[in-house]
Amino acid sequence: MGGFRLGSDGLRYALYLGCMIANEEYAYEMSTREIMRELGVELVDLEGESCCGSPIRSLNTRLWLYLAARNLSLAERTGLDVLCLCSGCFESLLEAKHFLENNEALKKWVNEALSLEGLEYTGRCEVKHLVQVLHDDLGVERLREHVKKELKGLKLASHPGCHLLRPSKVLRADDPEDPRKLDELIEASGAEAIDYPEKLDCCGAGLLLMKPEGTMSFAGTKLKTLAAREVDGLVTVCPACHVVFDKRQGAISRQVGVDKRIPIIYYPQLLGLAFGIEPERLGIHLNSSPVEQILSKI
Repeated sequence: MGGFRLGSDGLRYALYLGCMIANEEYAYEMSTREIMRELGVELVDLEGESCCGSPIRSLNTRLWLYLAARNLSLAERTGLDVLCLCSGCFESLLEAKHFLENNEALKKWVNEALSLEGLEYTGRCEVKHLVQVLHDDLGVERLREHVKKELKGLKLASHPGCHLLRPSKVLRADDPEDPRKLDELIEASGAEAIDYPEKLDCCGAGLLLMKPEGTMSFAGTKLKTLAAREVDGLVTVCPACHVVFDKRQGAISRQVGVDKRIPIIYYPQLLGLAFGIEPERLGIHLNSSPVEQILSKI
């Protein structure tokens, strides 16, 4: 079960924010802290954390492994499992963990580098995504117990994203071919989670800087589908995916000819609304898409 603890004060996790959430996507952190407080889950800030290493991976594998292992070793000091909000960080840390578990020479090299800071990577702690913590550790029924305002009448689509599911042999957060956990979490709020053929499609965030027209094509296809299905919103659990659909939606919609603007909302924001938490405390005002359409229907 790893290092998360369950006692009289509830579950405890070492919270790893990564770069994007700490520097740009504040609403994801704000809403997560609010719902975890309501659920009695303690989040221990990971002091001294750095980038997960993902952006440098293709250029310098050892530097990526060092950065990932450094963050994991900081978590090991707390004796807690790591809670990731960013799916990219989740994948990066878990893949690094997999590499080091299967290569003693690399693990030795990493620990020699970490020793300069008085750190050591052992591999003891587990790395979990928010979806796993809410669905598997807490459970859907426990979430339902805290719902004060059922979001009945809302028809929502989920966007699990790539890095929550693939590579499936390493991540195993959900069924890579038919993921259901995020849909079940959405339904815990009282809303309806629809199924749609493009559910597993990539948002295109990986192409945003180098080939933005590719991002527009990927994201535009999904936005077209959702507009045709007249959904009330798209639910995200990754800051990179959220930025594409939320902040870039206007440009993408114009490019692909979609007239309807679709509200994009982080899952903890959605759950927080069902918990009766004030929208401002959930960072709803920081969303760029028309989330007021969701607020007007609940």
